Amino acid sequence: MNDLVTRDFTAPAADGYPLSMRLISAAEPRIAVLVSSGTGFPKGFYERFAQRLAERGAAVLTYDFRGIAGSRPDDLKAMAMDYPDWGRLDMPAALDALIGAAPGLRVVHVGHSVGGHFLGFMSNQDRIDRHAFVSVGTGWWGGHHRSYNPLELFFWLGFGPFSLMRHGYIKGGGLWAGTDLPRGVFATWRRWCLKREYFSKELETTLRPHHYEAVTAPIRSWIFTDDPIATPNTARDLLSVYPHAPSEISVHAPGDFGVRRIGHEGAFRKGMEPLWDRIFHWLENGEA
Repeated sequence: MNDLVTRDFTAPAADGYPLSMRLISAAEPRIAVLVSSGTGFPKGFYERFAQRLAERGAAVLTYDFRGIAGSRPDDLKAMAMDYPDWGRLDMPAALDALIGAAPGLRVVHVGHSVGGHFLGFMSNQDRIDRHAFVSVGTGWWGGHHRSYNPLELFFWLGFGPFSLMRHGYIKGGGLWAGTDLPRGVFATWRRWCLKREYFSKELETTLRPHHYEAVTAPIRSWIFTDDPIATPNTARDLLSVYPHAPSEISVHAPGDFGVRRIGHEGAFRKGMEPLWDRIFHWLENGEA
């Protein structure tokens, strides 16, 4: 780990919005890895994962989407944005920053949850050679584990609207364990999650232009049996928005990695190093 180089910096998104980024790299990296966060997860959540990949020879970029953690404005209540801005404006900028920091290297991508939803909005997605999806499935509540439904419906219909009314944004803490969320993120996310088709129908209308049909890099989607959100079915539904990308789903139980729980976020927690090694091996070599 002493040989790793860490650099924190700010880079502008496509519209000039300042984004907080962190590069963790081997001294002489042989591959570049972009890590795109799940909704409400700060870049620091992926620190151990990034260090592990860097130790194995990667230059790894983590970053905060606009409105989140290090990319949060002072007045979140006044922030005007829409959820897809993360894919249209922020993800392309992060990819450009990684390519600039690790020139000449093959570039691969790890998307956690919504980090796998939005690569079809990226104007420069063709620079990425392959994608590892981790806990990526549609947000449609009806496709999730039944035991999870009451909690998420309360979030969409009770907690969320109350938090917006009281604070002007979704305040982290309590029921919502993630970071504070801008109003524009919650409003669009809720609209999609209450529909069986999630955002797929809107790709034909209001979400144009986009690049979903242009994504041709291979995708491997890692799904965990105790994840109430990203199930094999919702993972399959999400992959359908990338019709020309070769894709496969790899389903695992917590016991496969010697842990008691993985859930929706546990794949990036301490103890999951065997999974991280598998992901890196696939990204680097295309093998399981």
